Amino acid sequence: MDLEKNPSLAAQLCLESHKELLEHLAGLSDVSMQRDSKLPGWSVGHVLTHLARNADAHARRLEGALNGEDLPKYANGAEQRRQEIEDGARNSASEILADLEVSIHRLDRLLEQSEQAEWPNADFMGGGHYGVGGCPAHRLREVQMHLVDLGLGYSPSQWPDEYAAWDLGNLLATVPERLASVEARTELIAWLAGRGPLSKGFTLDPWG
Repeated sequence: MDLEKNPSLAAQLCLESHKELLEHLAGLSDVSMQRDSKLPGWSVGHVLTHLARNADAHARRLEGALNGEDLPKYANGAEQRRQEIEDGARNSASEILADLEVSIHRLDRLLEQSEQAEWPNADFMGGGHYGVGGCPAHRLREVQMHLVDLGLGYSPSQWPDEYAAWDLGNLLATVPERLASVEARTELIAWLAGRGPLSKGFTLDPWG
């Protein structure tokens, strides 16, 4: 199943995931925000601020497409993204959660508007590697992956089946570049071909 080619389904899964995310975060304290997430160098506050800015980025692309404009996710590129996350992660829990909620509700409205308009200008690339019609699928990945990264009890076993089916192929395509050595490559090929086990020390470099 290619969710990038089915933005309506991906958008519905996004709406459900956003609701689940906000429910999962209810009552987080300032101390909780400063705890380490599962992402090296990022606190829980960093991850949630990233999710807020990512929502804004997808909203920017969708709103642009509705207006006939092919806009990038971030007006000022990767540096804008980095700085906004660092700045936002320093805020209090109530500020971070309010910021995330506002960003999510704006994106939800634009997903619904895009659905009603039948996904206009879905091929607009915004200088990126997927069309604006793929925004719902890529936003879904962000929410589901980072729900796990928060380290607050959400696990991959809770990923929607439709999401897992879509992203399996995407992540398998990244495997060659994430193998640390020729030996690791050979070991993986043998395992895939049913010609040997993976050793206990076998690892892939993290994706993302």
